Amino acid sequence: MYTGLGAMMVLATASGCATQGDAVRRAPAATQPVSGVVLPDTESWRVHDPAGRDYPIWVALPASYAAHPERRYPVLYVTDALYSFPLVRSIRNLVGQGGANLEDFILVGLPPQEGLTSKQSRSRDYTPTRPVRHSGDDYSDDVVYGGAAHYRDFLAAHVLPAVDARYRTDPARRSFAGHSYGGLFGSFVLVTRPEMFQTYILSSPSLWFDNHVIDPLEQAYAQRHRALPARVLLAIGSFEAIKPEPRYLTRNDMLKDNQAFADRLRQRGYEGLQVETSIIDGEDHLTVYPTTLTRALLQVFPGSEPYDGG
Repeated sequence: MYTGLGAMMVLATASGCATQGDAVRRAPAATQPVSGVVLPDTESWRVHDPAGRDYPIWVALPASYAAHPERRYPVLYVTDALYSFPLVRSIRNLVGQGGANLEDFILVGLPPQEGLTSKQSRSRDYTPTRPVRHSGDDYSDDVVYGGAAHYRDFLAAHVLPAVDARYRTDPARRSFAGHSYGGLFGSFVLVTRPEMFQTYILSSPSLWFDNHVIDPLEQAYAQRHRALPARVLLAIGSFEAIKPEPRYLTRNDMLKDNQAFADRLRQRGYEGLQVETSIIDGEDHLTVYPTTLTRALLQVFPGSEPYDGG
């Protein structure tokens, strides 16, 4: 909203020279702050967790959704939605080119629990155990860990059914994407309740967490199951290894962990499992996710037309 300062401050002069009001009219108009930026074609609603928590759910429908009421769409769920939701939405809309380069899909963002910071919510919800803490380790004293099983079951029982009830989804084409702790959570779901998603995009998963606790969890799954029907895309930045140079890690060789996890999954010989790995050259833990997502979306949701790079 612009204020009419110029109109209020015009001072007439007998000589007809420029007035103070003319100068005010030439100055930039003052503005009043607004609440924030709203992304077009998005929706937000809330799901209540019986444990006494409330979570926002963000949804970005594809441009073709309203025009094709007969059509059902694949769905991509993304953790850390404060960052990933606008990022994936932009990639889908720009790279997708209206379905030509990327198939249209429904995007569902999973933001933090209401009333908690992103750090508080993700540290609890994305981690499978409560680690023993030591001085100088990677754990924070101001958060709680170990709520991944509860959050997984909350998604399965409440969020996924709500999305399927509200929108024209294809439940047989449900994908997951997560980075860092989000990737750890995806790895946890993969080896404990893999049927929740058909595709797992795991970017730089924090497999080091709690002394590589994901390894015994995977082993326990292997002892009880011969099949693991899922497509897994594991990606890591080339700088996510331990070296003294800048951009490399000082501990937790995530590149090595990523490859070891992929090798273990392949060696099991799980029925129905497809594992694809990639090392993104020139990227570190903070920069790798946009490239990982762009490449993964092109693999998971290929478009209907010959690719047009603009």
